[in-house]
Amino acid sequence: MIRLKDLGYSYKKDCDVLRNVTLDFEEGHIYGILGKNGEGKSTLLKILSGLLNPEGDCEIDEFTPFDKNAAFLQKVTFVPETPYVEDMSAMKIAKLIAPFYPEFDFNLLENLLTEFEVPKESSLRKMSLGQQKKAVIALSIANNTPYLFMDEPTNGLDIPSKAVFRRVIAACLTEGKTILISTHQVRDLENLIDSVVILDNHGCILNRTIFEIEDKLAFRTLRTGDEPLYRETSLKGDRGIVVKDEKDDDINGYVDLELLFNAVVEQKEEINELFKN
Repeated sequence: MIRLKDLGYSYKKDCDVLRNVTLDFEEGHIYGILGKNGEGKSTLLKILSGLLNPEGDCEIDEFTPFDKNAAFLQKVTFVPETPYVEDMSAMKIAKLIAPFYPEFDFNLLENLLTEFEVPKESSLRKMSLGQQKKAVIALSIANNTPYLFMDEPTNGLDIPSKAVFRRVIAACLTEGKTILISTHQVRDLENLIDSVVILDNHGCILNRTIFEIEDKLAFRTLRTGDEPLYRETSLKGDRGIVVKDEKDDDINGYVDLELLFNAVVEQKEEINELFKN
């Protein structure tokens, strides 16, 4: 369980990146953390990984991440947006890091490298950025830690690799695992995440499950007489978000994350009030 209370962080004086963030992240969920550039997505993941020391309270399974307790570090894997790679193969890296992770799974790693079409014995330094990213993602999943934090993991991946990414992340979720994925490529997370956290103006402006969102809102082409909470015009007509009613029972199971993000940023108070009812 991850608990944040009044969390804040500044890289320099009087320039907050995060301010008064109070959030819980529960086990057994894949969270999508959305936000504009500079809103603290990467900073939040670094705090949770123990790389930054914040103001306020940050607790993961009764550990304070920045204390870097050995038992805590065995529970957490962090994948930065641009990971550093060694001049060695994924399998050789695995042999070096596996002793630090009690549940490391070599068979899973080999299967993931095959799925991602990453050569098992080639040096990561000699690979393209996309291949490096896939190798690092495979290693991070093979660590088998209860907490997996990923910063912009689909940047640099081609379209087939993004589909593989969604498949392997969904497959690795278990009841005791918590996965946090930050991105501004919201389409890459559709049909993968089951909870949405939106950061804006240095704080959290939405933290809801996909089920809660589906239950209250419909994302569709607008009809005559609609009074949308949010509207966007395209060549195919106006699409928007409306408060769900009986006419929208046929569109269960779809949340347009891009529409949702834009709507919440523009009308956070109105949308959050809707969820309170």
